[in-house]
Formats: sequence, C-alpha cells, structure tokens
Amino acid sequence: MRYEIADRLAKEATQNYNVTYSRIPKSVIENDTRKESTRKWQSQWEETAKGVITKGFSPVVESRLAMNLNLSLNVKTIMTGHGNIRSYLHRLKIIGNSECPCKHGTQRVDHLIFQCKKLKNERQILKNSLLKVGNWPVSKSELTNRILCLLDRASL
Repeated sequence: MRYEIADRLAKEATQNYNVTYSRIPKSVIENDTRKESTRKWQSQWEETAKGVITKGFSPVVESRLAMNLNLSLNVKTIMTGHGNIRSYLHRLKIIGNSECPCKHGTQRVDHLIFQCKKLKNERQILKNSLLKVGNWPVSKSELTNRILCLLDRASL
C-alpha cells in the first residue's frame, strides 16, 4: 500500500510541469544548518551536568565557537578541570589527597585562579592586566573574554 502511494506521487511529480520552486543557495542552507546545530548544542550544554568547569569559562556555545583559541596544555587543564589538578587526580584515585601544595585548601580550578598562595605572583600579573579593562575578581567566563580582549589589543 505504501509503495503504491509513493509510486503514484512520484509519477504525478514527473508529469506536473507547472512546479515552481525557489532555488536556495548552498550558503543559506549551510548557515541555517550551522545555526540549528549551535542552538541544539547550546540546549544540550545547558541541560547536562557534565563539563561544569568548562561551562564556567564558556557558557555560550556560539561565543566559544567564534573565539579563535590556540590553547596551551596548562590553559586547557584549567578550562576543563582535567589534567594535573590534585582534585581531579584524587577523584580518579591516582593520588591520596586533593590538598594543594600551598596548604591552604583543596587544589581546584577556582583555588588555583583566585586563592593559591604559590601562584600569587602569576595572579598579580593577571590582575594587573585585567584591571586595565575592568575589575577583579571576575567570573571565569568574564576572565576568558577579558583575556581574549587583551590578546586582540596586543595583536594590533
């Protein structure tokens, strides 16, 4: 039954010479497909409980896709929370505890960026750079945006 209907419709389509249609440029289809994919990705990004640290740095998928990032291993480690961070290694049972070598808390991404005593000098350099375009402390997503802004200015 289905095949008969499909055959009949196909035959009618070949015999109807008055069919008009608008040609749609390939670029329009690609752009629409990209936008729809990004919208779906954003929806899934917001719904999942995974990637919490990365979401802090890049909460909006479209904005992240627009960034031209060439990240070092250390920056990737900070932006994902995966790698040589004691809380991550402890969670995977690779090391016995997650205490930071500075002895002032658990070594997590936020601790490394905002509190770790061993990174005081690096944090001061970061703060001095960022204070040129705003206040301190900042959210992780604002940190990403400001650093990219500084990098853009430096490349001019």
